[in-house]
Amino acid sequence: MSTNQKLLKPNQASGGIIAKIFSKQIIIPLIALLALVLFNLIADPSFFNITLKETNDGNNVLAGNIISVIDYGSELAILAIGMTLVTSASGGQDISVGATIAIAGSVVMRVLCGDNSAPTELQSSILVAFIVAVLVSMLFGAFNGVLVAYFKIQPMVATLIMFTAGRSIAGWINENKIMNISPECSKEFSYFGNNFPGMPVPTPVFIAAVCMIIIALVLKFTNLRLYSQSVGINPNSSKLNGINPQVVKLITYIILGVCVAVAGFIKVSRLSTINYSNIGKDIEMDVILAVALGGNPLGGGKFNITASIIGAYVIQMLTTTLTKYDVKSTEIPAYKAIVVIILVVVSAPVVRQKMTQIKNKLTASKVGKEVS
Repeated sequence: MSTNQKLLKPNQASGGIIAKIFSKQIIIPLIALLALVLFNLIADPSFFNITLKETNDGNNVLAGNIISVIDYGSELAILAIGMTLVTSASGGQDISVGATIAIAGSVVMRVLCGDNSAPTELQSSILVAFIVAVLVSMLFGAFNGVLVAYFKIQPMVATLIMFTAGRSIAGWINENKIMNISPECSKEFSYFGNNFPGMPVPTPVFIAAVCMIIIALVLKFTNLRLYSQSVGINPNSSKLNGINPQVVKLITYIILGVCVAVAGFIKVSRLSTINYSNIGKDIEMDVILAVALGGNPLGGGKFNITASIIGAYVIQMLTTTLTKYDVKSTEIPAYKAIVVIILVVVSAPVVRQKMTQIKNKLTASKVGKEVS
């Protein structure tokens, strides 16, 4: 090995390590999270204060902006799991998530309340209500999946049907009544969206953790990851290799349906009531943004669910930050739109190609100087 080669080796190794770190998909949401953390540390360090607050029931629970982030971000994280799989396999997104949450929540309230909008006792067990909601949500997920997989309708167009009709269906399920479950009727129901007695951490955090563990096990012990990515990259080639693209796409939409049911259950449990027009409103945009922020190609193919989950908490932290500084709720989508624009521009093939060219020129220039 020549002297010049020996001199270049440490620098190349250093550059290689940095390049390897920044090539990791998960670095995108982590950088976004770090930027938000630094902003809040500079603007108002009290943003990170966590206190112990006593509820009306006498329970001591943790409170603060960070607790709100991990609490409400858990809903987005659950939905991001299903949306990532759908995006990977179908090369598109499900925009009916919010409307299907309304349906799932309405089913839960219908099973628990029966025909009475303000029951004095539950008409069924909470577990049964949850299972029925999951089955119904899976059915609607399968409906979207069939349109995409078998009728080959573009995902955004196919799910536009449920996006448009979902909230009306949710209202029909309960005859457009506002269903309420009072604490006197069942305190236990509210625990799933808030805190269990003696547990200071919000319950949705644990529910999200369970969902993450389940999907991790599924991806580890089945071929779902391989099949989804294969179908998303090239469905025709996948078919030649014995993979059924239609079935794979259908399965991902059904899994998203399960995730939607869990999120819907949490949402109605928080307030023990349901507002068909507002529940889950625009949440699909946050979920899609979480998947994009996770560095996942929205055109399908390879995916990283961990990055999507981190992206979900980043989006919730952005929302909490904007709310903290008195940004009107009607203006928050505009700020998120800026994030979307940045992500779309950065991920555009033309921009990526240009960045690669600049990187190659800088590397070549650096090597040339060191050699000389």
